[in-house]
Amino acid sequence: MKRSAPAALRNREPILAVLREWLPSAGDVLEVASGTGEHALFFADALPAIRWQPSDPDPEAVASIAAWREEEGTPNLLAPLTLDVCAAEWPVARADALVAINLVHISSREANAGLLDGAARLLPAGAPLILYGPWRVRGETLAPSNLAFDAALRERDPAYGLRELSAFAAEASSRGLRLAERRSMPANNLMLRFVASGRRSPTAG
Repeated sequence: MKRSAPAALRNREPILAVLREWLPSAGDVLEVASGTGEHALFFADALPAIRWQPSDPDPEAVASIAAWREEEGTPNLLAPLTLDVCAAEWPVARADALVAINLVHISSREANAGLLDGAARLLPAGAPLILYGPWRVRGETLAPSNLAFDAALRERDPAYGLRELSAFAAEASSRGLRLAERRSMPANNLMLRFVASGRRSPTAG
């Protein structure tokens, strides 16, 4: 029932180093699309003052997260929730931070809009939305590995693919989420910190 993703083992330490800087010292963190649950397990163990709430829309992923939690979880790793970012209501009323790892490029534009809508609803003013993954950046040459990855994603599903950062940031801004920081990561990935204004823009979709 437990799943394992090699990439989670490779990138968890660099991601954790940035999370230590960007997350509040304590509080409730919602992780969207937690996948196997290995990141949730590792981050909750490393950040004992954080209540880590994993979630995923896939029942098999939720089962994997639950299995990891039952076998190795710490008290601050909460039971996983079934969460579809496109839903008008999420099973969480608020969070002190929202984290999504390797989600945006393997989601439809509708799902990405749902992620931003949900973050705008849940996060209070000053709270972060933290994203990790590969991006296209206007004016910068895409690394060959990311170019190949993008092509493979689009072949798998035309709705997938690396998103252009400034366009995504504009979508976030229309929902009161300001891009505050960008951090270069190993393997041509980025971590992004958006900061919530605490109110939805009336023009947001």
